[in-house]
Amino acid sequence: MSTPIANRTVLVTGTNRGIGRALVEEALRRGAKRVYAGTRVPLTHKDARVTYLSLDVTDDAEIEAAAKSVDSLDVLVNNAGLAAYDDLDERAALERHLAVNLFGTHAVTRAFLPQLTDARGAVVNVLSVAALASLPIIPAYSISKAAAFSLTQAQRALFASRGVRVHAVLTGPVDTEMSRDLDVPKASPESVAQAIFDGVEAGAEEIFPDSMSASLAPSWTGGAVKELERQNAALLS
Repeated sequence: MSTPIANRTVLVTGTNRGIGRALVEEALRRGAKRVYAGTRVPLTHKDARVTYLSLDVTDDAEIEAAAKSVDSLDVLVNNAGLAAYDDLDERAALERHLAVNLFGTHAVTRAFLPQLTDARGAVVNVLSVAALASLPIIPAYSISKAAAFSLTQAQRALFASRGVRVHAVLTGPVDTEMSRDLDVPKASPESVAQAIFDGVEAGAEEIFPDSMSASLAPSWTGGAVKELERQNAALLS
């Protein structure tokens, strides 16, 4: 099932830069009725359809306050993320990544699930191809995104009975501050944002929004991992 963006209410986390900022602009371009932009720093926007929310995805009180301020919601995009170089030498680095990339995604989705259920809406979790094959220069990030991908698969199965669709965005390298020091070809945040909403509107469960990640798409849908996910989800029937 597809979820059009036009005339819908969209919430995007992590909107102060990069993909998050581009997602806000792309939602507006597609005719969204309202866009809630979650950020940890105060921002303003010239378009009256944009409402900024103070939203640190690791702060339960801010998440609760944000959820109470949003009456209805069609699309939640969990974009806020952390990626820092490490070597797994310190547990604290792994805990910081899990706090944002896994537990933040879980907490925000849980808080807004009543509105999404009422709207029979969609959750969009912005992940990475590093969830499928660890990138050893940022292993804590890779581990947290792998966990978030498993979370996404579980949400997809568990939320189906509520009529809520769950999408996994598996990005390759994107030209953002987060990957500034990575010396590889990168997609622009704007092109990635466009591909993300293209995928949501097409009803794709996995979205490969750039040329690098798109190379995985042909073998994914009919592949062994996707088939195992379907078999596991059937256990809820």
